[in-house]
Amino acid sequence: MKTQLKGDRVLAGKEAVAELYKTGYFGRPRDDGLELSLVEAAYLQFRGKLDIELEGRLLDFRAFFEQASLRQENFELKYIVYKDLKERGYYVQPSASDFRVYPRGSHPGKSAARIFVHVLSERQLLPVKLLEDSVASAENVHKQFILAVVDEESDLTFYEVKTAAPEGEMLEPSPVVKTDATFLEDRVIAWDPQASGALYTRGFYGKMLDPERLQLSLVESLYLFSRGVIVVRDRKGKVFSFEEFVEKASEIEGSFLRKYSAYKALRDSGHVVKTGFKFGTHFRVYRKVETIEKIPHSEYLVNVIPADYEFRLPVMSGAVRLANSVRKRMLFAVEKGEGVEYLDIGRVKM
Repeated sequence: MKTQLKGDRVLAGKEAVAELYKTGYFGRPRDDGLELSLVEAAYLQFRGKLDIELEGRLLDFRAFFEQASLRQENFELKYIVYKDLKERGYYVQPSASDFRVYPRGSHPGKSAARIFVHVLSERQLLPVKLLEDSVASAENVHKQFILAVVDEESDLTFYEVKTAAPEGEMLEPSPVVKTDATFLEDRVIAWDPQASGALYTRGFYGKMLDPERLQLSLVESLYLFSRGVIVVRDRKGKVFSFEEFVEKASEIEGSFLRKYSAYKALRDSGHVVKTGFKFGTHFRVYRKVETIEKIPHSEYLVNVIPADYEFRLPVMSGAVRLANSVRKRMLFAVEKGEGVEYLDIGRVKM
């Protein structure tokens, strides 16, 4: 079948509507024939279904591929993903997100697309704002959003990205106690044995320094301070104000306030939150802990990121793979004013 390359489209005659669209749902019918995207045309040319001409010259696969790459950014990446999805048995159509994908056993006209796919190279930066907007657009029309990442050897990894609103089951975020504590170099110690024991065994805060005293992280300390549970003093006995605590903690850890916002949101929603250092994340998070002696496996690993963050995909891949390997969900808590919103990212098989 003869077709013409025009701009970033390949145009076919009316016979293509019956041969390509009605049988395989390739392209879009137009008054005078069928309009194919560049990736659709390349795939059909590869399958021996099309002859493609440019200004009277017949293009072989190499020549067309080079022309298409000049005319569409990331063409080769999109072709790799499109071809892979087609060979997996999906009906795939180009869309604003790169591709929309129909459930197996269905096709355009029979049901709606189920998945939006966005294609990236492992070398590309991914702004979190772009990702949030893309996920919101997909979820607003009840679609699954998938990132298809092409590595330097043209292997594909698929990630599902969705918003999350984690809810914990801890009914009382902190025991009703009040005690003094001292801000040392980079942590806080509560001295009273009864209060320390209650915070540790019933509130699941900190770690016991010894049988009578509790050491607290900075985010734990500010959370308890904000709830009136502890009064924090410096080593000379001066009582900190909330603002003074934040200032000192921020000198120790530049991203302290952002990290605290996520900690507070997770605690307020009924979770137990502990450091995720051993997993290379900010926090590990539990929906429910019944006793300090039988702490279950955590459900989530959480990294806190600013609103202008740009994902480096190899770093994201490492975090997600680690979370999956220890049977946890990887959440990215995105700073939103004084609160956070969550992106849940996990590997999926297509």
